[in-house]
Amino acid sequence: MEIQMKIKGLVVDPISKMPIVVLEDPLTERILPIWIGIFEANAIALTIENIPTPRPMTHDLLKNVLDKLDVAVEKIVVNDVRDNTFYAIIHCRSNNTPVLIDSRPSDAIALALRMNSPIFVEDEVVQKAQSFKFDENWEDSEKLRNWLENLKPEDFGKYKM
Repeated sequence: MEIQMKIKGLVVDPISKMPIVVLEDPLTERILPIWIGIFEANAIALTIENIPTPRPMTHDLLKNVLDKLDVAVEKIVVNDVRDNTFYAIIHCRSNNTPVLIDSRPSDAIALALRMNSPIFVEDEVVQKAQSFKFDENWEDSEKLRNWLENLKPEDFGKYKM
């Protein structure tokens, strides 16, 4: 079963200093943190903040190409997590034919924001993430888990949704 989620915000992991996009199920307030790269976080942040760029960024270019080819992005789905890596599929439609495209969740989310497409997560992924084993190299994974579970709107700074 797919759960529709919204972007709650972008935060920086206090331990690894990597960006995290936080998805939230508005009905249950369950959250799903996904660690992403700096460039992908920037692409998401630019869209959230409605900041124009002088030239198209990669996700803008992809949107422009899809628009010109009359391809609709119906939704994106974070569909799996294996070995602490999340996977996503972009569900497109071209000439009334469904087209599925493998993607990193961060790229799929950045594209979904630009295309005004809904973001879904498979229920199984949310369940797996609840029992997510944090990397043993992190100083205190329980501290990180507590921090993520207790995020408040003001913790998202200018990137809250």
